[in-house]
Amino acid sequence: MSQKSRNNKLPDNLPQLQNLIKRDGASYREEFLQQYRHYQSHLEVFRLKPSKFIRTLNELVTFIAQIAQCYREELATYPQELCDILQTHGTVLDPTMRMTLVKALILLRNKNLIPATSVLELFFKLFRCQDKLLRKTLFNYIISDIKNVNAKHKDAKLNSTLQNFMYTMLRDNNHTAAKMSLDVMIDLYRRNIWNDAKVVNVISTACFSKVTKVLVAAMKFFLGHNEESDEEEDDYDSDNEQKEPTKQIKKAKVNLKIGKKTRKRMRKMDKELKMVKKVRHGKKAPNFNFSALHLLHDPQEFCEKLFQKLQTSNERFEVKLMMMDLISRLIGIHQLILCNFYPFLQKFLQPRQKEVTKLLLFAAQASHALVPPDLMEDVLKTIANNFITERNVTDAMAVGLNATREICARCPLAMGDDLLQDLVQYKSHRVKSVITAARSLLHFFRETDPDKLRRKDRGKPTEAQRELITNQYGEVNALNYIPGAEALSLSKDDDENGNEESDEWEECEDEDDSEGEWIDVHHDAELKASGSESESGDENEEELDEAERIKKAQEILSTRILTQAEFRRIQKRQLAKQLHDRPRGKKRKLDQVSRGELPHLSNIESIDKKHKSDKESKMAAHKAEKESREKQSYHRERSDPFASTTNKEKRKNKNFLMLRPKATQRRNKRSFREKQVLLRDNLLRRAKLRRKKKI
Repeated sequence: MSQKSRNNKLPDNLPQLQNLIKRDGASYREEFLQQYRHYQSHLEVFRLKPSKFIRTLNELVTFIAQIAQCYREELATYPQELCDILQTHGTVLDPTMRMTLVKALILLRNKNLIPATSVLELFFKLFRCQDKLLRKTLFNYIISDIKNVNAKHKDAKLNSTLQNFMYTMLRDNNHTAAKMSLDVMIDLYRRNIWNDAKVVNVISTACFSKVTKVLVAAMKFFLGHNEESDEEEDDYDSDNEQKEPTKQIKKAKVNLKIGKKTRKRMRKMDKELKMVKKVRHGKKAPNFNFSALHLLHDPQEFCEKLFQKLQTSNERFEVKLMMMDLISRLIGIHQLILCNFYPFLQKFLQPRQKEVTKLLLFAAQASHALVPPDLMEDVLKTIANNFITERNVTDAMAVGLNATREICARCPLAMGDDLLQDLVQYKSHRVKSVITAARSLLHFFRETDPDKLRRKDRGKPTEAQRELITNQYGEVNALNYIPGAEALSLSKDDDENGNEESDEWEECEDEDDSEGEWIDVHHDAELKASGSESESGDENEEELDEAERIKKAQEILSTRILTQAEFRRIQKRQLAKQLHDRPRGKKRKLDQVSRGELPHLSNIESIDKKHKSDKESKMAAHKAEKESREKQSYHRERSDPFASTTNKEKRKNKNFLMLRPKATQRRNKRSFREKQVLLRDNLLRRAKLRRKKKI
């Protein structure tokens, strides 16, 4: 029989039969039934010894799965048969045979011949198999199948069933199956497929697992590790941030061009630029990458249980650090009260403690306005006694001052007057890093609570300090007006005209900046006049006392809805209050600045210090210095460039052999008599040495 005739034998050529059945299933019904009977007979033999690999059965399983949609009635029980085999003998099957059965079920599921619930629950149980390739295949398919099911609309029934099943899988005795089930839920949450509170609370139960891998994976999920935190900002807002220099900055630039550039005016302009940058950074909303923490049903109970586990845990120190990090973030975000956490954290606040900067960060994260000031004051005293002392290195002192500033930013009442005055004295330290950290703490209290500082450390008072309000512990003061709204006019038309004029003025100023040093005197005179008018308007506003300002702001807010341009004008007014001096004879009130954003590790570790460079950077710097030294070396200039060089200059370019010392040259010029005398003396010296050796 030829090769071609053998290939055309349908019972023996399953791929060809499969192709023909897909084209015309009714014509090849008998051939299919023959192959199906072969499958059933091999299946009976396989059940006697499931660990054995049967090649024929392996091929028939794939063949039937490919054509199952053509004979739905005959193969109605086929998917359930495969599920029963994997359910009963999944852990003892041959890896190749098991992978074939799994792929057959995936094919049937894609053709919608088997419900998703039974298949996915079976696949979760197969995570117990010691087959890495199988687990990876199951993981990818579970993610893709659930994604496809919820693509058009959420299948609440399927999601609820699977989530309940996964809750039981997290407590499975097989650690690998529990870890893979947790990874599936985490991946679905990050893909925004399962992003509801139920999934988060199911994952939260894994934080109390006795398996370290499961525990660490759950805590990394809540801490936001391996998660992209790229934020897409609105184009309109970003453009406004770039194109919105304040009116005070523009006036300062124009006045600096027209008038004399004195040091006082330059310092004032630098101060205004710093304030603008600070306001722009403050406009950004708090950046929280911990949305999962906000979906917990009972964060207080979860935090208490996790802290109890931390106290009795025998895990590695790195795992304990993650627990402390999660507890501190929960306390800071939900403003929880967990009094025992702070004394527990104080035991680790030592300069030589491993990962001490992270521990200081946890102390800052766990601080908020509702924490009793006594607890946080003890933490600050511990940091001051262990870090901010002369017996420590300067880096430890700077880090301690930075941590103190971050804690005070979230719990200002924790700082005592005596401790603050002692820490502020480090502003005159001999090391720059300590000076910078101490001054940052000083500037913070100048803006938030200057009465805690000595009179000489309060700095120059500003108009904004008049509106500050000091809240005691547990006190909340709600304002019924927007500070700075008194800068608007009572008539909306006047504000719109003023905004148009200011926009035109800003466009003209941008054009002048593009022209470099050239100044249009006439145009600048008009700008100066307009600036003087605006300054006179500001002076009129300053003439109003505090009660009149509040009344005017309330009246403006009650009559209309403010636009974005008006909000920008209010912001400029608030910025001007921080830049301008406070009028004398008026009493100030303090304000407690609310800090909603969690601190960053860089705020504590940032040290103003010149770090040591490595060998490559040193060599590069040495080479650059050598080149600059050669360029700057002294060269005597000749009066006549065409004159001949001197003998001294010519000697520098001669060969070394031509410049030997005179003694060497004299040796070559000895006379015959001198050579005889030297030879005689040499022979006599050698004879004398021989006689001494014989004796």
